[in-house]
Amino acid sequence: MKQSRLMSLVESLANVIIGYGVAVVTQILIFPVFGLHTTLAENLKMGAVFTVVSIARSFALRRVFETIRMQSAK
Repeated sequence: MKQSRLMSLVESLANVIIGYGVAVVTQILIFPVFGLHTTLAENLKMGAVFTVVSIARSFALRRVFETIRMQSAK
């Protein structure tokens, strides 16, 4: 059975939201180990940047693999 567009959207949103939370929590826990001291606001902003980069990376990889799939189908 194929995934509906709505469920694809829900999955993508859940992935982004969970990824953002994981990034922020990881920064809060790991940065002090390396002597980096940031505020919560700074961690939230950095998490947002990492999230945008992750979305762009994921999109680019999906397009590359879709191109490969289409070329092998010929």
